[in-house]
Amino acid sequence: MAKISPVSIKYMIYASFASEGPVEKPDVIGAIFGQTEGLLGNELEMRELQKEGKIGRIEVELNTVDGKTVGEIQLPSALDKSETTIIAATLETIDKIGPTEAKITITKIEDVRGSKRDYIIERAKKLLEGLDTSGDVGIAKTLKEESRASKIQEYGEEQLPAGDLSGNEIIVVEGRADVVNLLKNRINNVIGMNGAKLPKEIAKLSKEKEITLFVDGDRGGKLIAKNVCDNAHVVYIAVAPDGKEVEELTGKEILISLRRRMPAREYLYRLNRDSGGEEEIIPFEGDIKKALKEKYSEIEGSKKALLLAADLSVVRLVSSFEIIPALTRGRQSIMAIVLDGIATKQIIQACEEKGVSHIAAKNFAAVETNIEMISL
Repeated sequence: MAKISPVSIKYMIYASFASEGPVEKPDVIGAIFGQTEGLLGNELEMRELQKEGKIGRIEVELNTVDGKTVGEIQLPSALDKSETTIIAATLETIDKIGPTEAKITITKIEDVRGSKRDYIIERAKKLLEGLDTSGDVGIAKTLKEESRASKIQEYGEEQLPAGDLSGNEIIVVEGRADVVNLLKNRINNVIGMNGAKLPKEIAKLSKEKEITLFVDGDRGGKLIAKNVCDNAHVVYIAVAPDGKEVEELTGKEILISLRRRMPAREYLYRLNRDSGGEEEIIPFEGDIKKALKEKYSEIEGSKKALLLAADLSVVRLVSSFEIIPALTRGRQSIMAIVLDGIATKQIIQACEEKGVSHIAAKNFAAVETNIEMISL
């Protein structure tokens, strides 16, 4: 088979498939070429495109569980955007792999040239030392932001991520990613706690400087605010917009949140009033399989996933390929995941690392795990 030079690849098509019976990789590739033949005319004939180097080597990963096969397909494309999406849509018309019925679903199309841009930015950062640039658009703007973020330092014995703490006012955030985002947006008087637990260094700083605590706009942010206020002198509290984390805010959102900060005493009063004085999460005690299947009805057909707390309240709604990043950067404990799709090996391993106890999905990769798997 022809193989595209990595230099010419523009897009990568990612697809998942599920087959009613056992199949092998050649069956999947054969179905792609065989069942798309003649559909799009000579200009977009798959075999010809591969001979011409306009599509690359098709990669297939699969697992067979209980006589059924599930897997992932990657198809590199050097075609333009519209032609690539046509090829992707054509894959979804395949209804048979080998001798068995099957369904292919496109999960995403990625512009792989983004990684080259990332390399350019990282390399340019190293070349930029001591040199300023004019113009705040495109790569130049990103480069300036990354250069500012590179000024992060480690503070005290606990090596907390921080910016410039020489002034009298300090903004306290939860993690390193929050610190980086504020530095990118020209807010330098910031320090991170490296987690939800308040470090002694920050408790000490609160006796010397005016502290503004900046928390995420979710239940975890409220709990952190109560904990920090119980153990340090906090003057103001700023909160990210509902459902958002400090690390993902734009510069405008950061400034608005900080302008809307309120005295810590007022924030805690409102928090206690609105919650009836209770913030503890009460674990779900009913039929969890039934409950998760009911939750699935909220996302059925969407190819999305629900990340649920111990009381089965929704922590986040994400697409299937955002599950692992959401688990990795998320701060609130996740008890269960409901997924409209395949629980891959990578997803299951990420769930194990984060202490997830239940996964409800359409199909599962063959992986040994202590997580309870619930078939939807």
